[in-house]
Amino acid sequence: MQTDYRSRLDAAKSLPDIFELVKSLVLKSMNRSRGGLMLGIANLGNNPQGYFGGFFTTGSNVIVLNKIPLERVMETRPELYKPYVFHVLLHEYIHSLGFLDESDVKSRVLEITRKALGEDHLATQIAADARFFIKDLAYPGVSWKPDDEGLELVEGFDRSSVSYIA
Repeated sequence: MQTDYRSRLDAAKSLPDIFELVKSLVLKSMNRSRGGLMLGIANLGNNPQGYFGGFFTTGSNVIVLNKIPLERVMETRPELYKPYVFHVLLHEYIHSLGFLDESDVKSRVLEITRKALGEDHLATQIAADARFFIKDLAYPGVSWKPDDEGLELVEGFDRSSVSYIA
């Protein structure tokens, strides 16, 4: 089964494609799902010592990804882009299902990723210890918080929960 999920991640052409894979894995492994989520991309700043990839606010329907690591990874190691996005979306999606304990979510993410993609996959390595990838995700030696986050919503993010054509 690993080859199927690996090839689906490799074939993903967009953030919504990666999210559909995340949702199917969570449904299969945890027997849980949630529809109606939106994805926002925002400049959440940079902190090489306190990495910040994204968040989900309890009670909302928006997962927010920090655009700084997305930009940085494309500059340093573009092959990390899909595994990294997969990792952050999986983590935040599990939070959106009501799992709030950070260590519990991290262990669930690692277990799901390991089973789906294998021990040697970059997403599994990120889930095991993201600290090894900070140099590829955060700009070194500088921390900043923007004055304006500039939230941009991603069109067509949660495709499988749309039951009509507009």
